[in-house]
Amino acid sequence: MSDPRVTSIILAGGQGSRLYPLTAARSKPAVPIGGKFRLIDIPVSNCLNHGVRHVWILTQFASESLHRHIFQTYRLDYFSKGFVSILAAAQSGEGGGWYQGTADAVRNNLRHFDHAGETILLLSGDHLYRMDFEKFINFHYENKADLTLSVIPVPRSQVKELGILKMAPNYKVLDFVEKPKDETQIDDFAIPPELRAKTGKHEEEKTHVGSMGIYLFNRKILVDVLEKFGDYDDFGKQIIPAAINSCNVYAYPFNGYWEDIGTIKAFFDAHIALTMAKPPFNFYDQDKPIFTRARFLPAAKFSGSLIDSSIVCEGSIIGDAAISESVIGVRSVVGDKTKLSRVVMMGTDFYSNESGGEVYGIGKNCKIRNAIIDKDVHIGNDVRLENLNNIQDGERDGIIIKEGIIVVPKKVKVPDGYVL
Repeated sequence: MSDPRVTSIILAGGQGSRLYPLTAARSKPAVPIGGKFRLIDIPVSNCLNHGVRHVWILTQFASESLHRHIFQTYRLDYFSKGFVSILAAAQSGEGGGWYQGTADAVRNNLRHFDHAGETILLLSGDHLYRMDFEKFINFHYENKADLTLSVIPVPRSQVKELGILKMAPNYKVLDFVEKPKDETQIDDFAIPPELRAKTGKHEEEKTHVGSMGIYLFNRKILVDVLEKFGDYDDFGKQIIPAAINSCNVYAYPFNGYWEDIGTIKAFFDAHIALTMAKPPFNFYDQDKPIFTRARFLPAAKFSGSLIDSSIVCEGSIIGDAAISESVIGVRSVVGDKTKLSRVVMMGTDFYSNESGGEVYGIGKNCKIRNAIIDKDVHIGNDVRLENLNNIQDGERDGIIIKEGIIVVPKKVKVPDGYVL
């Protein structure tokens, strides 16, 4: 059932520099995930599955592939009165131009939200999670909140990458700081013992309450705050701390899986976790599916393959290969006698043209482990990508290594016999 009170704004303009080279030619929300999806599919699907059918997506950096994906995927029917619409950064007679931050992006588009619902659901376009927005919205109304932040317990090791907060026993937010660096301040924001039980059954190392970057604003409050603090460009660093001093702000405790896959290691680990028998994030929910573009591809084809704890997407052609703990994307081709272990292979946009032209996929007798292979890559025969020298960070022949993980960027060609 659609909830007309709520309009969602998804911030999808991030450059995602920490995910380079996956973001060299695409924005972070356009990065493929799970073999066949893109990151933007996660927040949009959460909205559609929980009654939020008025969705604006704000884009900026390298957005062409993101725009194309959204247009091809999300066409809501006329009778639902719903929409998924794009607002791209652009010059206009009213000023505008490149967004200076998340708050600046929303401020520059306020004219489009005159007829939005009374409540604005503000989301990031690049997180991995499932969340019941109906419960979140009800919590917001029950507490008569001006602003509600969705929060999750986090270990101290993650605090410097998140917004963290203090809250009263009734979940009212008392203080907020974005990505603190000072150890004394981090100590001061630790969860008090009397509140630890209220944050859910979590491990002892979950010492702080972190913001998930998921906000519910009363629309009037959002407009007032953005206009009052016209020189504040970012929600986490500036708008949220300022709002706490003048608004009724609450924290909604979330106990499910949430991951900000902002680094190569986090991206890689999240994918390998998908290959588990019971993964922390479930793509296999038939009642509340994750939507993506329909490709009308044939089923995957195997010839003597040995597949263990892996995901292989449609349209793939797998020879007499051994694949373990890997995610193999759409239209992937893997040759005979090749061994893949802990590999994230994003697949291709097109099949190879046997009569000439580009050739994609992995050749014969290759050994690849702990690697991310971006789209439309060609890896020749007898190639070894195993990081034999245990390099943690570096670059060689166009191949990137980050935190010990090999990344073969989009459209790179790796010649026969290459060893890394």
